[in-house]
Amino acid sequence: MLFNIVTKTITLPDGREITIETGKLAKQADGSVVVRMGNTMLLATVVANKDIKEGLDFLPLSVDYQEKFASAGRIPGSFQRREGRLSDHEILISRLVDRVLRPLFPDDYHAEVQVNILLISADADALPDALAALAASAALAASDIPFGGPVSEVRIAKIDGAYVVNPSSSDLERATLELMVGATYNDIAMVEGEMSEVSEEEVIEALKIAHAVIKDQCVALKEFEAAVGKTEKREYDGDPSDEELEARVRSFAYDKIYKVTQGGSTNKQVRKDGFKAVWEEFTASISEEEEVSLGLAKRYFNDLVWEASRRLVLDERIRLDGRKLDEVRPIASEIDFLPNAHGSALFTRGETQSLTTVTLGTKNDEQIVDTPMKYGYSKFMLHYNFPGFSTGEVKPNRGPGRREVGHGNLALRALKKVLPQAEDNPYTIRIVSDILESNGSSSMATVCAGSLALMDSGLKIKAPVSGIAMGLISDEATGKYAVLSDILGDEDHLGDMDFKVTGTENGITACQMDMKVNGLSFEVLTEALMQAKAGRLHILGEMNKTMTESRADLKPHTPRAVVIKIDREMIGAVIGPGGKVVQDIQKESGATVSIEEKDGAGFVSIFSADKTSMDKAVARIKGIILVPEIGEIYSGKVKSIMPFGAFVEFLPGKDGLLHISEIKWERLEKMDGVLEVGEEVQVKLVEIDKKTGKYRLSRKVLLPKPENKND
Repeated sequence: MLFNIVTKTITLPDGREITIETGKLAKQADGSVVVRMGNTMLLATVVANKDIKEGLDFLPLSVDYQEKFASAGRIPGSFQRREGRLSDHEILISRLVDRVLRPLFPDDYHAEVQVNILLISADADALPDALAALAASAALAASDIPFGGPVSEVRIAKIDGAYVVNPSSSDLERATLELMVGATYNDIAMVEGEMSEVSEEEVIEALKIAHAVIKDQCVALKEFEAAVGKTEKREYDGDPSDEELEARVRSFAYDKIYKVTQGGSTNKQVRKDGFKAVWEEFTASISEEEEVSLGLAKRYFNDLVWEASRRLVLDERIRLDGRKLDEVRPIASEIDFLPNAHGSALFTRGETQSLTTVTLGTKNDEQIVDTPMKYGYSKFMLHYNFPGFSTGEVKPNRGPGRREVGHGNLALRALKKVLPQAEDNPYTIRIVSDILESNGSSSMATVCAGSLALMDSGLKIKAPVSGIAMGLISDEATGKYAVLSDILGDEDHLGDMDFKVTGTENGITACQMDMKVNGLSFEVLTEALMQAKAGRLHILGEMNKTMTESRADLKPHTPRAVVIKIDREMIGAVIGPGGKVVQDIQKESGATVSIEEKDGAGFVSIFSADKTSMDKAVARIKGIILVPEIGEIYSGKVKSIMPFGAFVEFLPGKDGLLHISEIKWERLEKMDGVLEVGEEVQVKLVEIDKKTGKYRLSRKVLLPKPENKND
């Protein structure tokens, strides 16, 4: 028999079905499934090396999500006309899946694992990113690879006041809350999303609904695993151990390590040097005759640093830098830091610093979005850079990695909710955050600096936005836990949770959470959210000392932009035959003019380096779209002179006949010397021919009528 197909069906709350199938495609992978919802189909495969490299102390897991253009019946728009390196969109989805899977592999499992998820059929009514983690977990369930799942992921959105699981793309446009939630049957592992200034209670409610759906999917995945016959996983050699060496390291080093953690230094290098000194003291105690594995000893030593740092927080309720649990590090901020940027801000919090710029560009600067499911343009970009010197390291600059893409996207989601509406914003906006120092939560520093830079630019944002990173340290055995505000880099490493929350004074605009342990209750999550709110408002208060609202106007060196909405029928008149009119406007005024049609109307975007140029272009366009009215008086320019009169341009692109009999009350025999080409004259529109649409003008009706003239 060629295929041994096993299928499992999952039903969503609204009755839609998700099917999982294995046994037909990619059978040489350790695990392979096709997940289908509507016409969306994902092929997920997983392969793990059976030979584990010696000396590895981490899980070399790679997750790659890729969308095939053929899945939507499209050819890639790249020069090569084929799929290349993963796009930022694909990287972000890959990260969502990675963050759900990684914590669930055994701690001592260090085999190379590769997860590939391919979109092979696309359907806008069943967005594939909400199915990617489910597909990856199903592939692991169909394999013999050790994994602590199952796990799944759903999108939860609040649309028209109701919570909807895995909505279509068209419905998602109306959402006031959108979260991607990844979880096991018992615990939430990952959250990421954006919101329109919603309350903490709404977020909690959304998480509860999402988790209930995920529980059903986890049950189905366990049943699928049993049906495939993969409940028994492969054996592997875990980490080597030496109880005698472990006891020796603990006896020598623990108290000294704990003393370093109590130092309370705000400088991370001081702690690093302190731990290094203890390690060097331990290695010096080993005689040359002894055979000791320094690699294993270093692992035990690092475990003690982790343990001591956590015990300091749980037992003494103080932190590595001496702060209280809910205390935020000192903050300093400046605006207009770079005199030639359109907007700039320097935001420093403790040992984390972001220098952020805002650049306002034209419609021609919009970013092309070319994915299998979407082709269009984006007029808001946020780029986050994390050079090696920000942490005192030597690291080549090779472009943004996945971490930079993810951090930039979180900051983008946090700020885009307060940007002006599209019809009120003619600019393409690019924010760039360069991290100059980093010791915890540089993405949240980017949000704060980005908010200040936007206000410094003069762009009218809805409200300032701040962000804070929360941590959690918990001990399941004793039931103790501590929620930490504004975590350090070390606290991120040693903690059980990294929860970033951004928002305005009125509510949350974005969040991102990663759990590293099981057992986070909704009570603790609620406490973390409320503590985050207090910290967020404190940071906003510090930012308000620098700037509370956007500048009254753009900076003098910022190019001006105006958007004029016109009737659809007038688009052709503005463009002109072969683009002649719009090209003439640009040449005459020096402004850049672009025109697009959307929502049944035309939108003329004008971009200029100075006010004079802008005024000329605006006047020309308004003149074109202005509908001539009989009886109105216009200031016109003589374009040509004929024996029977003159043609006068009384509105841009609109010429009318000023007949010889309508120039003066006195009778004129000929046009010689009466008018000159280029001469400006006041005229009145007296008639529009109903058949031809031609305009008839009069100048004499604006002149005093001689007394001897009869009516």
